[in-house]
Formats: sequence, C-alpha cells, structure tokens
Amino acid sequence: MNAPLPQHLLPEIRQRETPPALLEALKARFAERCSTALVVREQHGRDESSFAAPPPSAVVFAESTLDVADAVKLASQFNVPVIPFGVGTSLEGHLLAVQGGISLDVSRMNRVLAINAEDLTVTVQPGVTRKQLNEEIKSTGLFFPIDPGADATIGGMSATRASGTNAVRYGTMRENVLALEVVTASGEVIRTGTRAKKSAAGYDLTRLMVGSEGTLGVITEVTVRLYPLPEAISAAICSFPSIEAAVRTTIEVIQLGVPIARVELIDANTVRMVNANTKLGLREEPLLLMEFHGTPGSVKEQAELVQELADGHGGNAFEWASTPEERTRLWAARHNAYFAAIQSKPGCRSISTDTCVPISRLADCLLESVAEADASGIPYFLVGHVGDGNFHFGYLIDPAKPEEREIAEGLNHQLVARALRLEGTCTGEHGVGLHKMDFLVTETGAGAVAMMGSIKRALDPKNIMNPGKIFSI
Repeated sequence: MNAPLPQHLLPEIRQRETPPALLEALKARFAERCSTALVVREQHGRDESSFAAPPPSAVVFAESTLDVADAVKLASQFNVPVIPFGVGTSLEGHLLAVQGGISLDVSRMNRVLAINAEDLTVTVQPGVTRKQLNEEIKSTGLFFPIDPGADATIGGMSATRASGTNAVRYGTMRENVLALEVVTASGEVIRTGTRAKKSAAGYDLTRLMVGSEGTLGVITEVTVRLYPLPEAISAAICSFPSIEAAVRTTIEVIQLGVPIARVELIDANTVRMVNANTKLGLREEPLLLMEFHGTPGSVKEQAELVQELADGHGGNAFEWASTPEERTRLWAARHNAYFAAIQSKPGCRSISTDTCVPISRLADCLLESVAEADASGIPYFLVGHVGDGNFHFGYLIDPAKPEEREIAEGLNHQLVARALRLEGTCTGEHGVGLHKMDFLVTETGAGAVAMMGSIKRALDPKNIMNPGKIFSI
C-alpha cells in the first residue's frame, strides 16, 4: 500500500469535480473504451512511485490521434484534467490524478508507422514500447538504443526525457527525438520537427515537448533516430574493493575518451539483493558492468584499455561475454536491480532519486551520499549510469511507518542538495513529476520556473494537461 503524499505536496491535491455530463459524453463517444470501473481507475491512478492519490474519474482508451483529440476537446469543454498514460512505469508521481480528471491511456496506439532505414529514422505511435520497436526493426540491421530499464513506451520516454544505460554513448531522448505529433490542450493537432537531421526553422517546439511530462499536450506520434547494430559487442563485469575504486576507474575511462557504450555501477548491497533474487552468484562487492560496441578490433582495444585502468584501482574477477546469451545474463543483474531490491524487504516501497553531476564530481557526491545512507539504518540500493554522472539511490521504507519515510526523504533532500552544490541536477532522467518540484526551484531559480509557468499558461490556459506536476499553477 502506498503512503499518503508528504505535507509539502498536499497543496497539489485540489480535486476538481468531473461533471456527469462529461462522463456521459465520453461514454457516448468511446462506448466500452471509456471505463469508470474502480479497478481500472485505480490501475491508472498509480505508478512506480511511493505516493498515493485518489484515482481518476474515468479511463479513456485511445486508439488514434482523433480519439485523443476528441477526448481532450471534451475535457477542455468541461474544464477537467487529462493525464496521459502509457504503461505506468514512471517513478515520480507523474500519473497521479492529484486534481482529478480522466486518464488517457494510449497503450493501444502501438503501431510502427514508418521505417526509413536509409535515413536511420522510424516513426511510431506513442504506445509502442522500446522492446517492441527493436523487435520490429531488427531485420533492418538497425536498433533504437535508449534503454531506461523498464519496457517503457516511446511516448512516455519522450514525455519524461528518458535516457538509461546507453546514454553515455548514444545520448538521451532529447538527442534522439526528431519530430512529434502532439494534441494540444485545445484538442488541436500540431506537428513539430521533421525527419531531417537538423533545422533552424523557428522555435524548437520538439525540445519543448520532450520532457514536458504531459503538461503541455499529449504526444500521438514520435519520430526517432536509429543506429546501425554494432559489428561486435562485448560485455564485462569487474568487481572492486570499494565504490571509490569503481568510480575512479569510470572517471578515467571517460576522461581518456574511451567510446564505451555502457558503464553501470552496482553497489555491494544491490549485488547481494540481485544474487538472492536471481541466483547469479556474483561477487558481493561493488562492480562495474560495461559494454563495448564497434568492430572486433576496436572492441578488443577498448576492453583491454579499460581492464588496464581497472587493474590500477584494484579491479578483479573480470568476466567477459560476447554472445547474446552471455550478455543477457550479465545485464540481468542491472535490469533486475530495482525489483530485486523491492523483494528484499516484503511490503516495502522505494523512495527513489536520480541526481546527475559532472563526471569530475561523481566520486565526492557518491561517497558522501553512501556514508549518510549507511549511517541512517535505512536499507537502500544504489545503481548508476556512472559514465555520464547519473546515479540512483532507492531507500526502502515500510509505508506504514511515517518515521521511515521522514528519514528517507531527508536522505533524498541531502543528496539532491549535494548534487546541486556540485553543479549537478536534481533529476538526470526520472523527471520532476510531483516529487521534485521544490528542487526544481532551487536548481533553476524562481525566475526560470516563472518562465515555465508562463509557457504553461499560454499553451494550456485552463490548466487541464496533467496539472500539479513540475511546478504549481
């Protein structure tokens, strides 16, 4: 059971009435694709965050851009909020109906619309998941590299500006979304960007929508970059005597310009949790999980250089994997970390964070944060896309014990404050949602947040697009 919202988020709970006339109009338009059943509403009123809020008044299952536009027009007519929903994997309360309204489920909009292999682009509907996309394009010799761990939808990944394990080499959704189709708060359909690799035409509305978390419109089509599948891929695990040794190795790898594709840190706590959950039998020490892409010769050269750097910091027990099956086994440790941690403390919820700092400040930020977490007595897990300075703590709390939440939120606050002091950010990839609204003001300043508010008011004057997220209106 999720915990109530903390006190500083309670002002966002301002339930707007959903008039019966709107529900009747939605049922007339969508028939059985509009549900007011409690079980359906509750499913769409929670995500992977630890927060609880009342469920939406109804769920509309859209199957086309026209469906989305009609639903938004009806909601606008009655001044009722609209919360886009993909598969529900967000971590910062993005999907919670804190001001009531309808959940607009786009998971049935799951078609790959156009594969342009010669241009290295693909256009998809928002409900296409990253695994589905890579399955449908595998015959082209191309792949989509953004991998946030969960099998999230491309629409949701665009809305939250997701990244993940491959970001150190291939960038984030910000760099990989070329064009969008968006339904605005008035129900108008607009297009931003083109399939061209660059443009200097007007305001960059694509970048404005990427990361807007559903507060400016509903994404209904996405055009993204694709990349050639590497000729050779090799993965490796290396254990270290300490987190500091692992991080120092990572810093040297990045500063030397090694074109590593992935480099993930998993601390000893998390390794123990993963071993208990998946029986992988990993050494229960901090480890780096790495992957190298390129030609057979370049991959070998990269791997040998990284192994030499790791040796200088006490790295040991290198384990190499070149076949897909071996790589999958190794990466299972990283992708199963969150769920292994949750299962390590039955009934718990995770207070998660994901700060990102300049690579030169990574060791300082991590080591101080680990010391605080160890001293708190709260169990936690630590994983990180440390190649780009991004890492995640998950503090495991009993939602029935407010004192545990208070300690975890305190740790989170100290961690984010430290990251900002070191010229980092309060969120590297999860987004702001509900949880980090206060931190956004600290990071960007009141003037910048006021400018964001001005954009929001201009594009959504009735404040119906996922209200109560990112900042207060």
